Amino acid sequence: MTTANEIKVNVVRASNDALASSEQVTWAISHLSSVLEKRDIAVSEGSSEEGLRLNVLGASSKEAQDALRATGSALAAEAESFVILSVPDEINVIGTDARGLIYGLLELADRVQCSDAPIAALTEIGSYSGTPANPIRSISRSFCSEIEDKPWYYDKSFWESYLTELATHRFNRLHLTLGISYDYGHDPNVRDNYFGFAYPYFVSVPGHDVRVLALEEGEQERNLEMLRFASSEAKRRGIHFQLGLWNHAYEMLDSPNEQHVVVGVNSSNHAAYCRDALECLLKACPDIDGLTIRTHYEGGIPEPSHVFWNEVMQGITACGRTVEIDMHPKGVDAQMLEVALGTGMPVIVSPKFWAEHMGLPYHQAAIRTKELPVATTERAELMGVTQTYRRFTRYGYADYLSENRRTGVLHRIWPGTQRVLLWGDPAIAAGYGRSGSFCGSLGVELCEPMSFKARKTSGSQGGRELYKDESLQIGGQGWEKYLYTYRVWGRLMYNPDAEAGEWQRYLKHQFQAAAPDCEQALAHASRILLLITTAHLPSASNNYFWPEMYNNLAIVRSGPAETDFDTPEPHSFGAVSPLDTAIFYSIYEYADDLLQGKLRGKITPLEVADRLEALAETADRHLAAAQSVAQADAEFRRWSVDIAVQAGIGHFFAHKLRAGVQYALFERLGHPELVQQALASYRTAHSAWERIVAVTKDVYRDDITFGYKPFMKGHWSDRLPGIVKDIEAMEQVYRNAIASDDGSAQKPFEETASASSASVKRERPAVMHESPEVFRRGEPVKVKVTVAGPGAGTQVTLLYRHANQAEAYQSVPMLHTDTSGHYSAVIPGAYTDSSFPIGYLFELSNESGDVWLAPGLAADLSNQPYYVLREQG
Repeated sequence: MTTANEIKVNVVRASNDALASSEQVTWAISHLSSVLEKRDIAVSEGSSEEGLRLNVLGASSKEAQDALRATGSALAAEAESFVILSVPDEINVIGTDARGLIYGLLELADRVQCSDAPIAALTEIGSYSGTPANPIRSISRSFCSEIEDKPWYYDKSFWESYLTELATHRFNRLHLTLGISYDYGHDPNVRDNYFGFAYPYFVSVPGHDVRVLALEEGEQERNLEMLRFASSEAKRRGIHFQLGLWNHAYEMLDSPNEQHVVVGVNSSNHAAYCRDALECLLKACPDIDGLTIRTHYEGGIPEPSHVFWNEVMQGITACGRTVEIDMHPKGVDAQMLEVALGTGMPVIVSPKFWAEHMGLPYHQAAIRTKELPVATTERAELMGVTQTYRRFTRYGYADYLSENRRTGVLHRIWPGTQRVLLWGDPAIAAGYGRSGSFCGSLGVELCEPMSFKARKTSGSQGGRELYKDESLQIGGQGWEKYLYTYRVWGRLMYNPDAEAGEWQRYLKHQFQAAAPDCEQALAHASRILLLITTAHLPSASNNYFWPEMYNNLAIVRSGPAETDFDTPEPHSFGAVSPLDTAIFYSIYEYADDLLQGKLRGKITPLEVADRLEALAETADRHLAAAQSVAQADAEFRRWSVDIAVQAGIGHFFAHKLRAGVQYALFERLGHPELVQQALASYRTAHSAWERIVAVTKDVYRDDITFGYKPFMKGHWSDRLPGIVKDIEAMEQVYRNAIASDDGSAQKPFEETASASSASVKRERPAVMHESPEVFRRGEPVKVKVTVAGPGAGTQVTLLYRHANQAEAYQSVPMLHTDTSGHYSAVIPGAYTDSSFPIGYLFELSNESGDVWLAPGLAADLSNQPYYVLREQG
C-alpha cells in the first residue's frame, strides 16, 4: 500500500500559459504545496520525476484542450469556472481565469486537509467542476471599536489566514467597512469614532491641513500600511477588495465626548477635502477595487446631498483607474444615481435583504406598512429624502430592479439576527444562493458573524473572546469559531446545487461518527432565528431587536418600550408586524380575521409556532444522538451549546406566540379561560428560557456587547426578569378577569378554544403550476393552475405585483375552467406595460374553511414562496 511519504506531487505549468503563471495562481500553488507538505507529501514544480503529476492549465492552452477532449469533459465559459480531471497518475486543474484556477487548486488543498487519506483524496476525485451562480459572493467585515478591532486589523497573520479561508470557499469579495460604528446623522452619543471620518487616519492630503488630534506618531502610516497589505493579500487570492466609507461627518456637534477629534475641516472645504482625500487614498492604495458609500443622512450629510457627492466623487475619477462605486441605497433617488453614473465608473446599489436582519432565503413579498412612502417627516432638513418619498428604500430591494436599470444590484444581509451563535444550514444557504440572482441581481453580501461587535463604544479588552469557559476559548480574534459558517455560505452562494461532500468532509474530519447528526442538528437549529425574524419583527433596526438574546417585549402592555417607535399601536407583543406582511399574519391581525370569519391564506402565528417547535425538537433529537457518540472536545461542546441555545429559543418563541394569540383573543372576547391558556403557554416559554440560561451559564461571558444599551449587551440570564414581570402582569389580569366575570363574554369559549392553542391541520389539495417565467411588455399573460385531489369547492385568487416594493398587490379571482381542477386568470397588458418584473402567488380557500397560499413555504423553509415573470429579452 502506498503511503503519503512514498509519493511525490509534481506541479507542471506550461511555459507559454500566462494564466497558469500569474501571481494569483502562483500563490494558490504555494498554498496547496504547503498543505501537502504538512501531510508529509513531497512537492516539486516542473520536475519530470515519477509521481503524481498535477497539471495547472489555463482554459485556452493546448494542454487544457487536449485534456478536456481526452476525457470527454467540458469547461463552462463563465468567469471563475474550473474543472478538475483525475486520471491515473495525473490530475488536471483547468480554469477559465485566475479565480477559476485558484478555486480548483484550493479545492484540492481542502480535500487534503479534511481527509485521513490525503493521497486518496487527490487521486479519487474523478471529475469535479464548478461554475458560479452569482457574480458576487461577498463578506462584510466591520471595524467598530478601537479597543477590540485594532488587534485584528494590525495582525498580518490574521489577514493571511482569514483571506485564505474566504478564497477556499469561493468568496470573491471582501468589504471592509469603516465609519459604521454610529449613525452619525442623528446620534448624540458618539465617543469611540476611530476610523469614523476615515481619510485623515490614513493619508495627509496636499493643500489641506487636516489631521486627527492625539493620533500617535506613525499611526497614520501604520494604518495605511495595513490597508495596503490587506488589499494586496486579497488580490493575490482572487478577492475583490471593497473599502466601505460609511461616514463623511467630520465633527459630532452634539457629542462633546468624542475620543478622536478631526481638525482642519469645515463647511467651506468639506466636499473639496473629501474629494482630494479620496483621490489620495485610492492612489496610495492601488489594490482597492471598489468603494461602498452611504450617501443618506446617517452618513453625516444632510439630504438632499447631490451637490456634495457630485464633488466628492470627482476624487474617484481622478485616481486614474477603474473603481467600482457601491451605493448603500437607502434614500438613493434618480438624481443621486446620475451623480454616480456620471463618474463613468461601474455602479451598483446594495439594498438590505431583510431590513437589518437575516430572514428566510427569499426577497420580501411585501414590506411593512411603516416602510411605505409618506409626505412629510420630522427634521426634513436632515432626512427629507430617506424618510419621505424614498422611505421604501430602507429595508428591501425597493424599485431598484427595473429591467432597464443601468446599475448592478447586490443584496446585503445585515447582522441583526445572527451575531454570536454558530450558524450552518446548507438548505437555507442554497436558498440564498438561488435568490442572489433574483431578477438579474449580482449576488449576496453577508455581514459575517460578530459583525458590529463592540459597536457604539461598548468594547473591552479581549472582548472578541466570547467564552468565559477557558477550555472553549479559541484565541485569535474569534472568527475561527465560524469556519463551518463560512464554508456553507461561500460554497452554496457559488453553487446552490453543490455536492454535500463539500461541507460533510469537514464535519466528518471534525466529528467522525457524530458528523451526520451534527449536520442535521445545526441545520434545523439554524432555521429558527430566521423564521422568527421573518414572521415577527419588533424592530427593523438591528439596534433594537436581537432575537439571539431576546429582550422580552410584553404581551401585557404596561408602559413604554424601547421598540415603540417601530411597532404598531399599542406597541405590545401582539401588535408586532411580520417582516413579510404578504406571507405572514401578525397576532392581532390573525385574531381579528379569525373572529370575523375572514381568514386569508397567510401563515398564522400558530403555524409559525408549530414550525418552530418542530425545528427545535428535531435539533434536540439530533443533538442527543450526536452527544451519544461524539468525543466531547472543545469544538463539539461549542457546537452543542449553540445548537441547544437556538433550539431553546425555538421552544420559547413557539410557546410565547401561542400565549400571544390566546391573550389577543381574550382581549377581544373577555373569557378568563383564554388568559389561563395564555399563562400556561407563557410559563412553558419561561421554562425554555431558563434552560437556555442553564446551558450558557459559565460558558459565555457575562457581558457580550453589541452596543451600550442594556438590550444590546449582557447575557441570556439578564432577560429573565422581563419575562417574569410580564407573566406576573398576566396573572394579575387573570385574577381581575375571574373577579369580574359575569358570563357575558361575546362568544362561546368552545368556539375559539382549539383555534387559540394550535393551528388547524387539514389535508390540502396539491397545487400544480408551471410558471410562464417571461412576458412580452404590453401583452397580457395568461396564468393557469391546477388544483388536484380533494379540491371540490376550492376558490383560487391570483395575487400579483410589480417587483417594486412601494406598490400594492392586484387581486383577481381565477376562473374554474372545467371539472378537472383547472383555473386561469389574466394579468392584463396594461399592467405588463412596465419595466419591472412581476411577482405573483395564489390564495386558495375551500369549503372546509381552510385558506392558504401557494406555492407556500417548503418544509425546509429554503424556497421562494411566489413566482416571478421577467420581460422576454
